[in-house]
Amino acid sequence: MAKKYTILMTLMGLEIGGAETHVVELSKELKKLGYKIIVASNGGVYEKELKEYGIVHYRVPMNQRNVFKMIKSYFLLRRIIENENVDIIHSHARIPGFICGFLHKKYGITFVTSAHWVFYTGMGLKYLTNWGQKVIAVSDDIRQYLIQNYKVHYENIFVTINGIDTNKFSPETDGKNIRKEFDIAENEPTLVYVSRMDESRALVARQLIEIAPRIAQAVKGIRILIVGGGDVFDELNQKAQEQNKKIDGNKKCIMMTGARTDINELISVATVFVGVSRAALEAMAGGKTVIVAGNEGYIGIFEQNKLEMARENNFCCRGCEYSTEERLYKDVVYAFNQMTPEQRQQVGLYGRNVIFEYYSVTTMAMHCIEAYDAAWKANHQKQYNVILSGYYGFNNAGDEAILLSMHKNIQALGENYHITVLSNKPEETKAKYHMDVVYRFSIREVLKAIKKCDVLLSGGGSLLQDSTSTRSLMYYLSIILAARIMGKKVMLYANGIGPVSREKNRRIVKMVVNKADLITLREANSYAELKAMGVEERKCFVTADPVFTMDSITKQQGMELLKKAGVPTDKNFVGVSVRNWKDMDGFVDEFAQLCDTIQQKYNKTIVFIVMQVPHDIKISQKVQKRMKTKSYLLKNNYSPYEIMGIIKCMDFILSMRLHTLIFAARQRVPLIGFVYDPKIEYYLEKLNMPSGGAIGKFDMEKTLHMVEDMVQNRQKYVDILNREAEQLEKRAHYNEKYLIKLLEKSKK
Repeated sequence: MAKKYTILMTLMGLEIGGAETHVVELSKELKKLGYKIIVASNGGVYEKELKEYGIVHYRVPMNQRNVFKMIKSYFLLRRIIENENVDIIHSHARIPGFICGFLHKKYGITFVTSAHWVFYTGMGLKYLTNWGQKVIAVSDDIRQYLIQNYKVHYENIFVTINGIDTNKFSPETDGKNIRKEFDIAENEPTLVYVSRMDESRALVARQLIEIAPRIAQAVKGIRILIVGGGDVFDELNQKAQEQNKKIDGNKKCIMMTGARTDINELISVATVFVGVSRAALEAMAGGKTVIVAGNEGYIGIFEQNKLEMARENNFCCRGCEYSTEERLYKDVVYAFNQMTPEQRQQVGLYGRNVIFEYYSVTTMAMHCIEAYDAAWKANHQKQYNVILSGYYGFNNAGDEAILLSMHKNIQALGENYHITVLSNKPEETKAKYHMDVVYRFSIREVLKAIKKCDVLLSGGGSLLQDSTSTRSLMYYLSIILAARIMGKKVMLYANGIGPVSREKNRRIVKMVVNKADLITLREANSYAELKAMGVEERKCFVTADPVFTMDSITKQQGMELLKKAGVPTDKNFVGVSVRNWKDMDGFVDEFAQLCDTIQQKYNKTIVFIVMQVPHDIKISQKVQKRMKTKSYLLKNNYSPYEIMGIIKCMDFILSMRLHTLIFAARQRVPLIGFVYDPKIEYYLEKLNMPSGGAIGKFDMEKTLHMVEDMVQNRQKYVDILNREAEQLEKRAHYNEKYLIKLLEKSKK
C-alpha cells in the first residue's frame, strides 16, 4: 500500500488567485484521498474554506521579500514540521520555495515545488528560486522555461493541470444570491471577468473598463461584473465609476466586486465569461461561453479549433497575440449579438467536456502524488549520477539508438539514476530526446559533469578504433582517463573494439582501458581483441548490443511515414541499407544489379533506408543511379524509433549497417547482411541469418539463392529470429546488471 504522506503546502497567501485556488482544490482532493494536509501562508479569504474542509492553516508571513519576515517564517515552518511530523513540503511560490529550500538542506525533508507561472529572473532573483527535488509544472511551456532558465533536469519535472472540481463549477450552480446582491435579472446579458486586480494581472480588466461604454451601446442592457481584489483595485474601481456615469441605463453597468471566494456562483450568472488560466477553466466547467484573454496574450472565444493552442500554454495565452481593446470588443459583441443562445450553449457544453477529459481535480492530485513518490524515493535512496560518453549528436541512427536504449534501460533501474549525455549537438539531443546534455567538446563543461558523476559509461558502439582517425580514439580515451584521475568509476558499456591498427595506439588503449573498473563487450571478437592488447580479462564480459532492447513506433505509423515520403504502397517492400567504405565501386555495381533483380523477379519495391544523414544518402544515390528500375530513398532525418517502425513494414532487409540488421532482428524482419567489418559477421552468426559475404568478394549467384529462399520461406526466418533475437535481448540486459553491481560495490 502506498504511503499516505503528511504534506505541508506553503504559499504566499490565500487571497483570490489562480495558484491559490489551485492549492485549495488540490489540498481538498488529497485529503479526500487519505493524505494529511497542512497549509501555511500569510492567510486570506480562502482560510475559511480550508477550515470548513478540516484542513489546518498556519499563518506564516511568506508574502514579502523582507529579510526579517523570511527569517521569522523559517522558524515558524520549522516548528510546524516538527509538531505535525511533516513528510513532504510542497511550495507554490518563489519566497516559500526559497525559505523551504533552507529547511530541506538543513533537515533533509522531502521538498517539492509547483511552477504556476514564469518568474522574472533579473536582478539576481533567479538565485532566490529553489525548485526542490521535483517540480510540478502546470503546462509544457513552463517545463521548457524551467529547463532553459533554471537548468532543471527534464526527468525532475512533472507536468500537471489546473484541476477543476466539476461538481462545484457546474451549469447546475445556483446564482440566485449573486443576482439578488447585484440586482441582475435572469434575462439581462451579463459579462463576468475574474482575476487578481494586480498590475501584473489586470490588463484585460483595464481594457474592459475602457471599452465598457462602447460595449453598452452595442449590447443593450449589459451588466459587467469584474471580480477580484489587488493593488490596483482602487484605481480601477474609480475608473469604473467614471465610466458608469457615461453609460445610460437604469442600472449600474460595471460592478467591481473586490476579492470573493464564491467564484462558482459569480460565474453561474454569466452569459459570457472573460479570463485566463484557472478562472477560464472554471467557467468552462460551468458550461459558459469563454473569451480567453489575459496579460500574456489573447486566444479569443474558446472553441474546438483553439484547444491545442490553449492546452500548450495552460490557457494562459503565453506566446499568443497580445490582448487589445479592439480584439476584446469585437469578440464580446460577437458573443452577445451574433451567437444564438443555442450556439453559446453548444460552445459551453464543449468547454465542459474538455474539463472532464483533461482537467479533472482527481487527475491533478494523481500527478502530484506521482511527484511526491518520486521525490520521497529520491530523498531516501542513494542517488547516482551517470555520464554517457559516445558518438552521440552526429545524426547516426545506430548510435542514437544505442543512446536511447542505454538511457531507457538505466532509467528503468529507478528514479535515483540521473543521466547526463555528452553530445555533439546538445540542444538538438535535448529537444529530440528530453535528456540532460553537455556539449562534448566543451572541456570545462565536460570536466564539471565528470566531477559530479558517480560513474562514466563509455559506449556503446565502436568507439575504440583508429580506422576513422586516431584523434577520435584519443578523445574517448581522454574522457575515460579524466574520470579515473578524478577518482570516478568507469565502465565500458557494450563496446565494440577495433580495429586498432597502429601499434602505439594499441599500447595506449591497453594502458587506459586497464584503468576501467568494468568492461562489457557486444561481441566475442571484441573480447578477443582486448585480450590480444593485454587488457585484464577479469574485467571483461561479453553481453550484447543494447539496441536489442529498443522499442519503436507501430507498423501503421511506419506505413504513414512511407506514404508521406512518396513511396507507393501497392507492392511489398524490401529495405536496403548501405554505407560508404573503401573500394566500393565493384560492390555498388553488383548491388545495383541485385536490387534490380529483386524488383523485377519478385515484384518488390526497393526502399533505401538512411542510417546517417547525409553520409548514407550519397552512397544510396550512387547505387540508385546504377539501377535500371525505380527505387525510393528515405532522405529525412528520422528518429531511431521511426526507422525501426519503417523496417517493420519490410518483407526483408539487405544491409551493410549493423544497426539496420539489429533493428530488423528486433522487429523479426528477415535479413541478409554484407560484411565490411567483423561485427557484421559476428551478429549474422548469432542471429543465424544469411551472409552475402565480404563486400570485396560479392557473390551474386549465392546471394540470389538466399533471396529466393527468403521469399519462399519467410516464416522460417521469422521463427529463427524469434528464438535468436530473444536470447540477444536477454544478454543486452546484462549490461545494466553489471552496472548495478559496480555501483553497489562502490557504496560499500
